[in-house]
Amino acid sequence: MSEEYTEVNTENNTETAPEEEKGSLASDLFEITESILINIFVIVMIITYLFHPVNVEGHSMNDTLNNKDRLLMSTVSLGFSYGDIVIVNNDAAYLLDDNGQVYKRDISGERLEECLVKRIIAEPGQTLEILPETHEVKVDGKVLDEPYIKEPVISGGVFSYPITIPEGYYFVMGDNRNNSADSRNGDVGLIKKDQIYGKALVRFSPLKDFKVLYKSVK
Repeated sequence: MSEEYTEVNTENNTETAPEEEKGSLASDLFEITESILINIFVIVMIITYLFHPVNVEGHSMNDTLNNKDRLLMSTVSLGFSYGDIVIVNNDAAYLLDDNGQVYKRDISGERLEECLVKRIIAEPGQTLEILPETHEVKVDGKVLDEPYIKEPVISGGVFSYPITIPEGYYFVMGDNRNNSADSRNGDVGLIKKDQIYGKALVRFSPLKDFKVLYKSVK
């Protein structure tokens, strides 16, 4: 009996082994497919909620950026600093009164564009000057080395310099200084921190002009 039982059991194993292999293979394929789909979903969510493509319109950032360039913007940032290229919501203009206090200028119905792409020049607490004689920009008494600009600034705009940038605000300018509506303009003014949508990381289009923008200036 023992021998017969052993023989039958062996035959049964032989008959069911291919079916078990098929089941195992199908299970592995399902797990691999599920893993790939989950990874794709995570990547899509990251791109959707943390990074956004941005189209450059106009020439205010020449020659760093050109009209129709496409950028990848990060919406997550621990802070903004000098040299960062930022995308700004131009929904209000913040100016300074004679006592250096911020006031909000209503620009509804007359704002230049919904979004602006500019470079941060001065941070909260810093003192900014634009020298009319030499067309240089000074921050905290130091003349900025600005290899990114198209040409030196001619007009200082609406402010009477020197000015100290209030806490929570930034002074921004375009790299094409004399063809840029930026913080010098009464319709833009100082940029409140919550007006900044995000920071430009790279220019990804045109592909031949791919460029890393994040921390490109120190």
